Amino acid sequence: MTWVTSLLVPDGAKMSAVSRRPRLEVVGADDVSDRHEALVKMLYREFGGALFGHVLYLTGNDRQWAEDVVQETLVRAWRNADRLDRESIGVRAWLYTVARNLVIDGRRSSSVRPHEVDPTPLETMTIPDDSENSLSAMVIADALQALSPKHREALAETYLRDRTIEEAAKVLGVPQGTVKSRVYYALRALRHALEKE
Repeated sequence: MTWVTSLLVPDGAKMSAVSRRPRLEVVGADDVSDRHEALVKMLYREFGGALFGHVLYLTGNDRQWAEDVVQETLVRAWRNADRLDRESIGVRAWLYTVARNLVIDGRRSSSVRPHEVDPTPLETMTIPDDSENSLSAMVIADALQALSPKHREALAETYLRDRTIEEAAKVLGVPQGTVKSRVYYALRALRHALEKE
């Protein structure tokens, strides 16, 4: 092994006797999972930068998506470590094919999914607040309870039941002038009570 190939070949890898290309066999790993992990590390060191650049081009310079694709490609390489061609050229082609297929699958699935909406306009949207109306209703209910029953009846007939003075007088059994004066004094008492609140 020359000093140039020793720089190119990671520690623990063997050189192929025929092609002088680094073989993707990891020496010194006892367990199968250790060998697979070491293989993925070696794949990342050897092909990670070029693979990322290629995937970045395929994703239209979407850096986050490219990182996800490279990561998923290496995870698939780890899962299929036993079936990978031991020559680095075959592995490189396999990695690029898997990455390209992942990008194609991502584009297909994004075209099927509905378009994602930016949530920031929803955060700035105002929601109608009915608390002011509820509070006003409570204050008016309290003010109405403070009125005498006769004043409250006159207001209920004229304003709440939308009757004329003449109709309210017939229902209450009092003269029209009495209904007018009760409504007048009831409204004045309400106005005074609401001004204090």
